[in-house]
Amino acid sequence: MKPYSAKENSPEGIGTLPVRRPTRPPAGVRATGRIHPRRAHLREKLIHFVLFLCGILSVFTTAGIIFILIFETVGFFREVSLLRFFFDTQWTPLFAEKHFGIWPLVCGTFLTSVIAMLVAMPIGILSAVYLSEYAPDKVRRALKPTLEILAGIPTVVYGYFALLFITPLLQELIPSTSGFNALSPGVVMGIMILPIVSSLSEDAMYAVPQSLREGAYALGARKLHVSFLVVVPAALSGITASFLLGVSRAIGETMIVAIAAGQQPRFTLNPLVPIETMTAYIVQVSLGDTPHGTLEYHTIFVVGMMLFVSTFALNIISHLLRRRYREAYL
Repeated sequence: MKPYSAKENSPEGIGTLPVRRPTRPPAGVRATGRIHPRRAHLREKLIHFVLFLCGILSVFTTAGIIFILIFETVGFFREVSLLRFFFDTQWTPLFAEKHFGIWPLVCGTFLTSVIAMLVAMPIGILSAVYLSEYAPDKVRRALKPTLEILAGIPTVVYGYFALLFITPLLQELIPSTSGFNALSPGVVMGIMILPIVSSLSEDAMYAVPQSLREGAYALGARKLHVSFLVVVPAALSGITASFLLGVSRAIGETMIVAIAAGQQPRFTLNPLVPIETMTAYIVQVSLGDTPHGTLEYHTIFVVGMMLFVSTFALNIISHLLRRRYREAYL
């Protein structure tokens, strides 16, 4: 068939229309523009396989960590009894007279973590209430990213900030404070985990339906009452999850306590004296000349196992609390 041309139908041949020949579709693609069903199926299978590998990678990584910790921990307990580990109150595995009581390290970790949460919890919840209920949208969009910048500061900087600024300040206020102590790194860790508590709590409060607030206002409640008696209880699951996540972050913190807390394991709850946390001990031994395969070398992994069990227990508690206090809104 001869292609249509406007030149043949016009007396003067003006306005000739160009003739476009149909282009050939790519291989595997029909003329309608759809991919061939077999190739589409293979592509979906490939994407599914890649996503499965990405998901299973984290499972294998966790399983590998647990296997190494268990293997090395069993090697430690072949030489040290459970009674010496759990009922001794001294931790001196690097001394000539060796003691393997874990409680001095546990007390140091517990002390700094509690101080950090005492700083982060009230400030974080109050800042979350302000950002969610009181701050204008422009202020909220500017203040929240600024607050989250604290999470991006290197922990080494926090450690020297605690040692060179917070500790001298505390010594001016409390003369009995030692140069290395638990209070200074605890306060700085509270500042460090403040974005975690504040941001997650604010997200949970912001997700509370506006109808709950309007109902409270209709009953005559003031804004302060609505914030703390309606919004905070409604967002309790997210708030508790942020608290426990902050505790886990504080327990696993290394550089701040290694720099500012000292390296003296003490079975004490006095925050004004030098202490040693579990993470600081791991750093101390890992940077030394401890031979591979020795009993001192195995102590790294048994302390790491204690850290893993602690954070794992906190994650389980967080999951249970989130399920217990979770609110569903339609």
